[in-house]
Amino acid sequence: MAHKNSQKRVKPEDRKKKVIGVVARGCTTRSLIIHLQERQYERDDVCIIGVPCDGYVDGKGLKVKIGGADIVEGTVDGGQLKMKTSDGDKTVALKDVLAECCLTCRFNNPIISDVMIGSPAPAMNPDAEYNDVKEFEAKSIEERWAYFIKEMEKCIRCNACRQACPSCYCPTCFVEQSQPQWVGIGEDKTDTQVFQFMRLYHMVGRCVDCGSCVSVCPMGVDLRKFLKKIDKDCFEMFSNRAGSSMEDMPPLGKYDEHHDKQDFIYNP
Repeated sequence: MAHKNSQKRVKPEDRKKKVIGVVARGCTTRSLIIHLQERQYERDDVCIIGVPCDGYVDGKGLKVKIGGADIVEGTVDGGQLKMKTSDGDKTVALKDVLAECCLTCRFNNPIISDVMIGSPAPAMNPDAEYNDVKEFEAKSIEERWAYFIKEMEKCIRCNACRQACPSCYCPTCFVEQSQPQWVGIGEDKTDTQVFQFMRLYHMVGRCVDCGSCVSVCPMGVDLRKFLKKIDKDCFEMFSNRAGSSMEDMPPLGKYDEHHDKQDFIYNP
């Protein structure tokens, strides 16, 4: 009888609401805020277990640092990463192998959570957040364009960056649309540039600098520099940092006529 009862079908209206538990560090909670602002789910649909973050290891950078050896096991001891590898024991300074986005992170503690585990992590180095962008901005327009072209020539259109990005969740990406067809699906240089341009603009006010796109790119395309440039512009023009507050909507996802300074829109 117990077995039969356990197989009994439950009507949808009688089912209890399913809640998903999410273990989230700072940048993950920023992504969750973006999802909630864009109404991908309701706040009650997720239970957020917040954890402080001291940064994560850049796997590709670590591999280079230890000469390509295979890691058997590893432990963190203070500021050192101690490993047993196929080439013997190795130790590296943790700060030397952290992901680039972690080195200047200003949101290494959860912004929202239902349960918080651990003590808040100390600040990283947010004052240096835009140093690379400022160097890029100091270049001439021709030099910037040449750098963009050079980086895009590496891209093989594998779409790993799109698949890893927490803000890329469209059921049908513009790349796959055929009516109209925005870009080709091959490796034509122009199509690759258009794809990356359009994706970058889709990230305005939505990129949380989690580093996922950089970590999965098999060709080492410097996507973060362009994303941080857009992030810097977004903050300077709209005082917005993506996912930093439930109340602060992405600037290109809201419209308030009372704060629009371009009167010609209303008085053509």
